[in-house]
Amino acid sequence: MCLMFYLAKTPNWVSKLFKESTWAIPDAEKTIYLTFDDGPHPLITPFVLKELDKFGAKATFFCIGKNVAEYPDVFKSILEKGHSVGNHTHNHLNGWKTPNAKYLQNILEARSFIDSDLFRPPYGRMTSRQKNLLLNLNKPFKVIMWSVLSGDFDINLTPEKCLDNVIKYSQSGSVVVFHDSEKAYERLLYTLPLMLKYFSEKGFKFEKIEG
Repeated sequence: MCLMFYLAKTPNWVSKLFKESTWAIPDAEKTIYLTFDDGPHPLITPFVLKELDKFGAKATFFCIGKNVAEYPDVFKSILEKGHSVGNHTHNHLNGWKTPNAKYLQNILEARSFIDSDLFRPPYGRMTSRQKNLLLNLNKPFKVIMWSVLSGDFDINLTPEKCLDNVIKYSQSGSVVVFHDSEKAYERLLYTLPLMLKYFSEKGFKFEKIEG
């Protein structure tokens, strides 16, 4: 069994330690910011878009550049539905394991396919130097992290526990992470419709993050 450690809810001290990044949008009353990483995917991204449509929900998709290049029509459909997009590197690189110059070049390569100033590091892993490089470009990026991690990427997590994570920890201003990827699909398929229904019935709205 592959053991994995992560926190479903980001501790306050973490977000305070990395103030240059956006972890939540606390001024948002009864608003949740859904985000989807690792797409676009020809099957899963359309499923997500259909579910969002049912509730009039908007979201932000942090896309991998090579996937955008491979599935341009799916990427176009995200924009046509009125959602926002962000950069998730071109090849889903782990910043902790990638030299700074190569990391930056990979992000800029993705930017040639993804016209957005929003950036989220894959695995949430980037060095302080890498972050500063992005913040000091002529066209700087805005680094978006999260306050709630659904855990849908965790193959050892049940769909029910994935739903419990987002129901238990999401609140006004939360930035919630899902993945429109094959690895996450089983848990996403179960959790996303029920999460949208639960919070919509409580009067919440779902908005995209503006670049």
